[in-house]
Amino acid sequence: MTQRIASPCVGLCSTTVGDTACRGCQRSDIEIRDWFGYDEQERRQRMDELDRLREAVAGEFLRVTDEDMLASQLVRHRIRFRDRQPPLSRAVELLRVGRTRIVDLSRYGLQPAGKGLPLSADELYESISLALLEHAQQRSQEQRLDQPT
Repeated sequence: MTQRIASPCVGLCSTTVGDTACRGCQRSDIEIRDWFGYDEQERRQRMDELDRLREAVAGEFLRVTDEDMLASQLVRHRIRFRDRQPPLSRAVELLRVGRTRIVDLSRYGLQPAGKGLPLSADELYESISLALLEHAQQRSQEQRLDQPT
């Protein structure tokens, strides 16, 4: 399932309920509003920024031990991903979708690490998601300061 993704949206947009940063894709409400006005280079740059954010945050909790196994599980469970998407960013998507059903992370090419050592897949996702939201809200604040008034 490596088709081109026009948007990082995962269908869990919390900006519709007043958040300035989406809990699902970590974009700011400004990025969501302007997304389809961005040219391909700007979209790629924004996707790369989001991937770096997910890698940094997920890397505090998790390690990818087998990239091929992770990719095959994503395909098996029909979880979309991009060819250029880094493995830890892909792992966040896997946990988002399968967190309540995953018992043994090693079967998905993943291993808890650092802050994630004592956590179940569901707890891992919750912890990663909260940390991502904090960073996304900070990013959103910075973007608001950069907006012309």
